[in-house]
Amino acid sequence: MTAHHPALRTPACELFGVEFPLVQTGMGWVSGARLTAATSSAGGLGILASATMTLDELKVAVAKVKERTDKPFGVNLLPNQPDAAERLDLVIAEGVPVVSFAAAPRPEQVAKLNDAGVVTIVTVGARRHAEKVASMGVKAVIAQGGEGGGHTGSVPTSLLLPDVAAAMEGSGMVVLGAGGFHDGKGLVAALALGADGVAMGTRFLLTQESHVPDHIKAMYLQTPLTGTVVTSAIDGAPQRVIRTPMIDSLEKSSALVRFPKAAANALRFRAQTGVSLGDLVTTGLEMKKDQDLTWAQMALAANAPMMTKASVVDGDAEVGILPTGQVTGVIDEIPTVAQVVESIVSQADAVLARLSGS
Repeated sequence: MTAHHPALRTPACELFGVEFPLVQTGMGWVSGARLTAATSSAGGLGILASATMTLDELKVAVAKVKERTDKPFGVNLLPNQPDAAERLDLVIAEGVPVVSFAAAPRPEQVAKLNDAGVVTIVTVGARRHAEKVASMGVKAVIAQGGEGGGHTGSVPTSLLLPDVAAAMEGSGMVVLGAGGFHDGKGLVAALALGADGVAMGTRFLLTQESHVPDHIKAMYLQTPLTGTVVTSAIDGAPQRVIRTPMIDSLEKSSALVRFPKAAANALRFRAQTGVSLGDLVTTGLEMKKDQDLTWAQMALAANAPMMTKASVVDGDAEVGILPTGQVTGVIDEIPTVAQVVESIVSQADAVLARLSGS
């Protein structure tokens, strides 16, 4: 085994049981069994996205990951899904060591996972959010800055990350940085800002193991640093995506035009994921309560999954959206996951050696 700089052996490695402090985030429709297993096999932590799966599909996907790797991996869950309790029971029964949430989980959910020895990760966009989940017993947070893809905040990673790290200092909380990371230099920078590692979505989306169609990946590669936009026109909450004619059209259209399309797509999502109409409404009401959404925002939020699927699964960018981190503007190749991890670690080793004068 190659010897690496000791600074790369962080508390994140110990907590997750991985070789390197690199996490592949649970991207809906993208982070399937193949990508998740490849990341874990390469020494990072792969996270399986389950929000767009039925409970049975999740069970099958977990089994597929286990067939492909014996390394630790995680599952991303939505805390307000109607069958969230059953999903928690499933991951615990299957011995999945890590569960991640993109929104704050319920205290009882964290307690249940802690009792089962499962590590919980929560993505946060502010210091106070980290403090809130820390009080629940969450073991790790991903501080995602405004450069990040999908739903994101407005504070740059360079300011958010050290603020969250400072708040969590001495607590035992593992802090990961997200938003703008794709190489070894970024990993070292994150460590310097107080993080224990980095979490990346776009960098792993643009790999050979990602199921995203090749012509859609090509669109990502062709997008310049200025080619993304943060918009609330998709689901009522700020979301970073590639600027396309569809996004321009959404931003120009009135709510009266968007809502009927949103309702139709929400029903399509319900049919494809096996969610009952009652459960869809229940989930929407929970989202409205938890995230303080207006009725209009709730209607749009139910629409987003199908718009993402249209592009990253069906390959139709004209009717879909392309969630992405701003970092897509500096990525110009589609390597394997193993090559991504090896390149990041190798470059980080070199940077750390140079900084230490060795």
